[in-house]
Amino acid sequence: MFNFDDASKKSKEAVDTALKSYSEVTKGFQAIAAETADYSKKSFQDSVAHIEQLAGVKSIETAFELQSNFVKSYYESLVSEATKLSEMYADLAKTAYKPYEAPVAKATGKAVSAASAAA
Repeated sequence: MFNFDDASKKSKEAVDTALKSYSEVTKGFQAIAAETADYSKKSFQDSVAHIEQLAGVKSIETAFELQSNFVKSYYESLVSEATKLSEMYADLAKTAYKPYEAPVAKATGKAVSAASAAA
């Protein structure tokens, strides 16, 4: 028989779980946005400093060497930042799913039990 108290309790648990997940996801996206902004600022500053260095160069060989070093360091920085951001996104996904682990496991267990009993 349908029990309104149980339904109310389950609804409250679902809403609490959703709110907790939403809060954690929001914090994760804020951290990712801050990291991206910091990297963009640093990258821009590095580019400006590089252009200033290139402006004072007297020979093509020196300019080529400066440009090669800049591209190498820029690429390494970009790969490092991409790795860091991918780890942040993976952590965000794990954090967002965490509040749902127990209810999903419980529901899966009940479904398996019901399927076993029906067979």
